Amino acid sequence: MFRQKSLLHSDFHLPYNPKLVERAKELRKNMTPAEKKLWNSYLKNLEFRFLRQRPINNFIVDFYCANLKLVIEVDGNSHFTSEGKYSDAERTSILKGYRLNVMRFTNDDVLNNFESVCQQIEEVITLYMSLNPPYKEGL
Repeated sequence: MFRQKSLLHSDFHLPYNPKLVERAKELRKNMTPAEKKLWNSYLKNLEFRFLRQRPINNFIVDFYCANLKLVIEVDGNSHFTSEGKYSDAERTSILKGYRLNVMRFTNDDVLNNFESVCQQIEEVITLYMSLNPPYKEGL
């Protein structure tokens, strides 16, 4: 289990390790081809604001949308080893503990099945919107 003492907590943000901020900035400048494609061709144009390479807890998630409570991870080869699978499962469990939904796609999915990836994300957004309709004053 990760040490929680090093995390910053606030009423507004999810807890995060401030030591990860500089690394997150580096990762934003050096996104993988799959991350670049998903960001430039889809996520940055959505009506919901996604953040790239966002520190949460002791992790840096690829994409995060606070309004949707959604994390999107684009996984490379290191995620398919026994150790990688275990680490991802633990990470997903911790993120779900913050009531976040986690979607995982492989680099290959994003690069070669892009429309399917976007459709799956759209389905999650549609489901979220149906369960959380926008507040209308006077109703």
